[in-house]
Amino acid sequence: MKATHILVGALAALPVLVSCTASSPAPKADGHVDEPLSVTTTAPPSLFPRPREMPLDGVAPCTLLSEEQRGELSLDNPPNEYVETALAGARACSLRSNLSGNVLRLALVTGESVLLWLDDYAQVEVETVEVVGFPALVVRTPGVEDVCNVEVDVAEGQFLDVMFRDGGNSTALTQDVLCQGARRAAEAAVAGLLQRK
Repeated sequence: MKATHILVGALAALPVLVSCTASSPAPKADGHVDEPLSVTTTAPPSLFPRPREMPLDGVAPCTLLSEEQRGELSLDNPPNEYVETALAGARACSLRSNLSGNVLRLALVTGESVLLWLDDYAQVEVETVEVVGFPALVVRTPGVEDVCNVEVDVAEGQFLDVMFRDGGNSTALTQDVLCQGARRAAEAAVAGLLQRK
């Protein structure tokens, strides 16, 4: 009786074994067999909760940084407001430095969540950081070394985009230095937002 149960159990497992071996790679004409590719998955970074909601509706982007803050960031050209079509029509402000050649862009994205940067389709490298108590992402685009973005999660479905790029320095800045500049600018902009709320 026990032998019958063992045989039935073995026969029941046989289709599973056959189906597992049937999917192994077939030999090529030269006799070699391709090894199956290993699949590794990494969980996207998660954001900690916002300390409060700080909506961007009705905020003028070029008013986020005071004249003193712009001076501290060496942004000595007058700010230029425009609409950034690449970011869902966000209101944006561009500031340039004559001293260094660096360029800063602040964009108030009110029609998208910051989580779009964590999507596989974004194809970027992301690091989770904190900016004045708010969750934020440092975003680097592979192959693009002259720019760094910091995306600050300020409200549900809204984020502050801070882009810092090398606008023609005599000696090119490293991306690490650009990311430091983006974080400093993000901290100043969030501080400016907090003062008005």
